[in-house]
Amino acid sequence: MHSTDYLGQLFGLEGKHAFITGASRGLGLAFAEALASAGARVTIGGRKADDLKAAADKLRTAGHSITEAVIDVTDTQSVDQAIAAAETGTAPIDILVNNAGIQRRAPLETFSDADWDALMATNLDGVFKVSRAVVKGMIARQRGSIINVSSVQSVLARPSIAPYAASKGAITMLTKSMAGEWGQHGVRINAIAPGYFKTELNAALVADETFSAWLTGRTPMRRWGEVRELAGAAVFLASDAASFVNGQTLLVDGGITSVL
Repeated sequence: MHSTDYLGQLFGLEGKHAFITGASRGLGLAFAEALASAGARVTIGGRKADDLKAAADKLRTAGHSITEAVIDVTDTQSVDQAIAAAETGTAPIDILVNNAGIQRRAPLETFSDADWDALMATNLDGVFKVSRAVVKGMIARQRGSIINVSSVQSVLARPSIAPYAASKGAITMLTKSMAGEWGQHGVRINAIAPGYFKTELNAALVADETFSAWLTGRTPMRRWGEVRELAGAAVFLASDAASFVNGQTLLVDGGITSVL
């Protein structure tokens, strides 16, 4: 076998079905494009049907096999119905990317119960609910890959986002715990922890010259990340190339967590 053929099989996702939450824009859309480019059929999930259709049409125009699923990760009934429909309508789910997440900023001493509850419901509870719905089929088939999307804030704190950091720190331990429970069934659970990337949600920070100067000075690679630079990590963890990688959090951060 030629080395290119071997690598293609190792990293290829042909015949796989991937379900991605929070995939109508930003990092979720980038993950969808990456997995689809590696050969997977991809179901993109999100709360807003119009946004999902626009994202799906963009991906389909590029030649990818895409379906849409309206899903509210905070609502168990919505989750269970969306996962069941995706598996019945497309195929059993081989790859799950738990990307849906929100941010709320405020000094911790003034942070409201409502904002705390909303943030945890999406960032932490949603990962549990969607994974619980998907993993039952993976356990029955004795295979599967779950990728939780964490953050550099899982290991580094900043003022005004303590609840967000707490939710992402919890994802690290939830990832390890899932691996500990489900690894025996051939299911791998890992996390990707992005650093600071140029996305729609970060547009204000990118435009803030003071913040950008601080960030690029703080990051060894001296720049923001580009969303395309998450593609390799996602394909790796989803593919057979990572067949013995389980319970890990892969930081994709330009080195910001490696230096003081």
